[in-house]
Amino acid sequence: MTELFNLLIAEDDQILASSIKLMVPAGFKVYITNDPNKIPDHVFFHAAMVDMHLIAKVGERPDGPDVIAAVIKKNPQTEIISMSGDLNRENMELAIKAGAQRFLSKPLYAEEVTLGLEKILAYWQLRQFEFSNKSNIQLIGKSESTEILRKKIANLRQEKAAVLIEGETGTGKEVVARILNQQEGKRPFVTINCTAINENLFESEFFGHIKGAFTGADTNKLGLAEAAHGGDLFLDEIEALPLSQQAKLLRFLESGEIRKVGAKESIIVQTRIIAASNQPLNQLITEKKFREDLYFRLSSQKIEMSPLRNRTDDISDIAKFFIDQEKPRRNKSFDTDAIQALKKYSWPGNVRELKRVCEQLVLTSPLPMIRKDDVERFLQNSSGEILSSENLDLNISLDDFMGIQEKKMIEFVLKNTPDIDSAVLKLKVSKSNLYKKIKDHGIIYG
Repeated sequence: MTELFNLLIAEDDQILASSIKLMVPAGFKVYITNDPNKIPDHVFFHAAMVDMHLIAKVGERPDGPDVIAAVIKKNPQTEIISMSGDLNRENMELAIKAGAQRFLSKPLYAEEVTLGLEKILAYWQLRQFEFSNKSNIQLIGKSESTEILRKKIANLRQEKAAVLIEGETGTGKEVVARILNQQEGKRPFVTINCTAINENLFESEFFGHIKGAFTGADTNKLGLAEAAHGGDLFLDEIEALPLSQQAKLLRFLESGEIRKVGAKESIIVQTRIIAASNQPLNQLITEKKFREDLYFRLSSQKIEMSPLRNRTDDISDIAKFFIDQEKPRRNKSFDTDAIQALKKYSWPGNVRELKRVCEQLVLTSPLPMIRKDDVERFLQNSSGEILSSENLDLNISLDDFMGIQEKKMIEFVLKNTPDIDSAVLKLKVSKSNLYKKIKDHGIIYG
């Protein structure tokens, strides 16, 4: 049975309070009070809607800010929506100072109330790893940056604009894209890696074609945009999309129209674009490798993924999750010193690399308890060196540092795998992307 989340409605207008109750989406258990002294002490409230002008006794000052402060004191993570018919700046600042995160003006509109509560519901579902379709896709960790990420994802509930996710390789951009899709309910999710699209076949792949449109077009082909109609199209590594094709994607984002190759008429599809990039697109714009107008279209909603080295507080939870996922279960766990060893490592491959390390440690560690020595020995053999604060070169930029580590990892894998296909599987990148990195780093291979 799906857990219900508790919602407090603190409103002295009982007719309005009853009306708000009718606007509340499924998933909340509602408590209504018109007296701040009668808020149930035994109930943990996940959300509260508080009238800023709530007055328990005639002639006294409003109790709304005190209610907000009291709820927040009991649980700082409660999502507070303050309500007021007075939109003056002083009143809104008073609400924010008391601890409110959202503000609704009266008269209230059902659509606005429902959407605000659905975003809060999405946030708490993310914390509980619960989705209506029982997906195993999860966002793990309790660090401040992970909590911020959860709120960003939840705030995109029912939003139709394109979303841009930027972050280093292995930070979990596709996981976030899938969560964005799943929190909307059951709907299509189509994904493609832009490095895998032949430039000459982009229109056919993206928009589709009709039979006879060109040599080899023996049947009608459904394009990716149309396949994602009513759902999301995830464009991974969008920085690799050639400029000539960026213009075609821009036109689609502006109009929602697609014209299949060989067709005479256009059709409208309703597809949200979720794009991901391993590189800051702003930088590529200055290098004339990415269109600025396309960037603005894609980044109306933007999520930046923190590298794992900047959220080491999550490593313990993530590592435990990975070893628990191993089939068959081997009942292994990390001791405290082993976790500290994991935290000291720089993780150039981010969460993806941590997953690989955990999988190997489960297999290679001789005891049920994975020790510090097991971790350090594996990392030494895997990357050639253990990175810590003692041997970091602080005279180089972060980009140069990451480039050096990426080159070392690629060289190590190429040296210890029989062929390029095995290296692709080991590094979990596309073959075209690996060839590009080999060229960029000047790595001699073969």
